[in-house]
Amino acid sequence: MVSNDQRRRQLAREKFLRQQERRQTARRRSRRRNAVIASTVVVVLAAGGGAWAAGAFDKDKPDDGKKAEAAATPSASPSKAPDPCDKPAAGSVKKLSYKKEPALAVDKSADYTMTLGTTCGDIGIALDAKNAPHTVNSFDYLAGKGYFDHTKCHRLTTAGIYVLQCGDPSGNGTGGPGYTLPDENLKSKKLKGNVYPAGTVAMANQYNAQTKEGRHTGGSQFFLVYQDSQLPPDYTPFGTISADGMKVLKKIADAGENTGQGDGAPNATVVIDKATVRKS
Repeated sequence: MVSNDQRRRQLAREKFLRQQERRQTARRRSRRRNAVIASTVVVVLAAGGGAWAAGAFDKDKPDDGKKAEAAATPSASPSKAPDPCDKPAAGSVKKLSYKKEPALAVDKSADYTMTLGTTCGDIGIALDAKNAPHTVNSFDYLAGKGYFDHTKCHRLTTAGIYVLQCGDPSGNGTGGPGYTLPDENLKSKKLKGNVYPAGTVAMANQYNAQTKEGRHTGGSQFFLVYQDSQLPPDYTPFGTISADGMKVLKKIADAGENTGQGDGAPNATVVIDKATVRKS
């Protein structure tokens, strides 16, 4: 026969196990929620179009990604702030597409810099040709063709991860140059603890960590990290933003995004009037 003390101890153990199970479930839900928020950085890039990635991990259709995001974040009124940026320069986006990656002509031993002359100010970027030669070579080529000129930076994330995403001539997250790039520099020492540090410039892609599919799918879209962001090392880091460029990014981030849910178009009118790459 079970004594009262034994029964109390048994009930206490069962209560403790239930509490632990609830905590583990809450942690799993939190990780999934953060993954969904973090995923909004990445856009599927492929010749002929693309789709939102519902995670830095799996591909979904545009509506699926938005539904996942809405389910993961509480509803809120859209954030509105004064536009801190100037009007875009006169001109229009060039409709350029290429069948294959440009021939590798970058000098891996040289220093390259990219300047994004935006409506919000110049963003200077030191490019890492040594460790990401294909990516830097592509940006050198596309910038020389005027590919990025007059394009909008179409996405700002302000929750979970903290990035401004640019490089899509379509302006809606589905565009690309017609070719894809190999992943590079994923073992960079700068990516410690699954964190892309503030000041990093990296490529968006369609990699799905769950299925291990979608490697080597970078195109022209890239993201600028304005605050340390928790992300697995799956996205080619290829540049570092200058101190003055970080000030411009902070101005853009402070203006917020237009959904109030941590992921949307920036309230600031962020347009790349001119992108230039220089070798020094």
